[in-house]
Amino acid sequence: MDGVRKLAVPFVAPGPCGVAIRDRLKHLTPQDERVLRAVGAHQGALASRDLKARCADGLEHGAQTWAARKRDLTGVSSSRIPGTITKATHDQWALARRCQAAHIQKLAAGIEMLRHRLSLPLGEKGTKRAAGGYRSKSEWFRKSRRLAALEDRHTAAVADWQAGRVRVVRGGKRLLNTRHHLTEARLTKDEWRQRWEAERWFLAADGESGKRFGNETIRVTPDGEVSVKLPAPLAHLANARHGRYIFTGRIAFAHRGAEWADRIEANRAVAYRIHLDTKRDRWYLTASWQRPAIRTIPLETARARGMIGVDTNADHFAAYHLDRRGNPIGGPRRFFYGLSGTADHRDAQIRHALTRLINWARRVGVAAIGIEDLDFTPEKTREKHGRRKRFRQLISGMPTAKLKARLVSMAAEHGLSIVAVDPAYTSMWGAQHWQRPLTTPHRKMSRHDAAGIAIGRRALGHPVRRRTAPPPHDRSDRAGHRTAQAEPGNRGREGTRPPTTDRPPGGPPPSGKRKRATSASKTVRDAPSTHRWVQDSLMCTG
Repeated sequence: MDGVRKLAVPFVAPGPCGVAIRDRLKHLTPQDERVLRAVGAHQGALASRDLKARCADGLEHGAQTWAARKRDLTGVSSSRIPGTITKATHDQWALARRCQAAHIQKLAAGIEMLRHRLSLPLGEKGTKRAAGGYRSKSEWFRKSRRLAALEDRHTAAVADWQAGRVRVVRGGKRLLNTRHHLTEARLTKDEWRQRWEAERWFLAADGESGKRFGNETIRVTPDGEVSVKLPAPLAHLANARHGRYIFTGRIAFAHRGAEWADRIEANRAVAYRIHLDTKRDRWYLTASWQRPAIRTIPLETARARGMIGVDTNADHFAAYHLDRRGNPIGGPRRFFYGLSGTADHRDAQIRHALTRLINWARRVGVAAIGIEDLDFTPEKTREKHGRRKRFRQLISGMPTAKLKARLVSMAAEHGLSIVAVDPAYTSMWGAQHWQRPLTTPHRKMSRHDAAGIAIGRRALGHPVRRRTAPPPHDRSDRAGHRTAQAEPGNRGREGTRPPTTDRPPGGPPPSGKRKRATSASKTVRDAPSTHRWVQDSLMCTG
């Protein structure tokens, strides 16, 4: 087909490499909370100072400057906290650089699109692959002004990138801007200040293998006792030996608790983070550790027991079960979710839908789930879909990155693999080749259901089309068999279908000619036909 881009090869997505669990730190006394706030504020100030120093170093950062920063932090904290703070600083700086590169790329794409559309005559229609000209002179003028603004932003961003300058806000830029819109956010000044301080605290510690219970700074015993190594200026608050403070609250991880207990009893590294949820006024402790990389199974092994193709949409997953030859089994399945409300609500909706999808995959007995390798980054620009605001909001609201990460992590726990495929043309070709043939009075097929079949067939290595074109008659022995699903061991794979033995009431016979015949007696049954056509196990051979 002309104009069709080359499709990427399907691949098995790598499994998760880390684990994080969380539990509430309950029954804290007022003294416990005062200690947590004091430690968090003290170490948060150290983290802010270290981040400022790292941003000032820019591209000239090296091992010597890193060591100097750690020495400066050691005198005002414990011996292990500086390593955790500097590591968090480096991660935050690297994240800011990646976001800066993505911002430059987005600006360049917008500038290229504006230049293209401004070069076209007014009113020229676009195509599916390229946008057309602008409608009027006023719109052309406004877009030319926007082009100049984007070019200035792009020049400034490139200059920052080359100089190694990044702009980071500890506590979050969004929360910082909320300070100027407290009425809209329904917050008082004191509530905002409490949230802002809590976000800037630093109550975290990296794990150390070989140390007692896997962490010397924040230690959690198998029976749930939590203690913290206090910084040197706060050592007078200790209530235990060696400058430690033991909290009255206890931790009991319900999720992966046995795995966590086995790890700390073997003195293997476990990282901890304590944070305050200011909305609920609750303290939480998060434990995390690395896991050995899960070996992905070969692609052929993942395809051996069939596949479930999943089409991701704005409000549901459209899934279809296919056998290993690419034939649909049963009817379509839809798993709905809502992306409105708070971030926690959206996350819970996604997890619930993925849980139902994975449970269904286990019941049908497949070894893998096929999904699209979606990335809407180049599609979100307002220069490409300027008037289609609802469409831009639709694709911007789909959490594709979080969805893929959650699906891979949750599926790995149930022994399922994820096969990622190229998303090109799945909806179009699925609707063209599968929506109408599978629609019956008792089964309604949507375009998304058909796309799920296309995704599953692509993950299985089959073409989306139900049948390939027949080979030339003089080259049938060289061109191969007719059907895309049949294997060499199937009988009659190269033959034509037998004539239809039945017809609708009042319709013409298969030969196309009507014959006059005497009506049969009602008391005598017709003799059974000697010719019987038995459909092959392949559903879609015609």
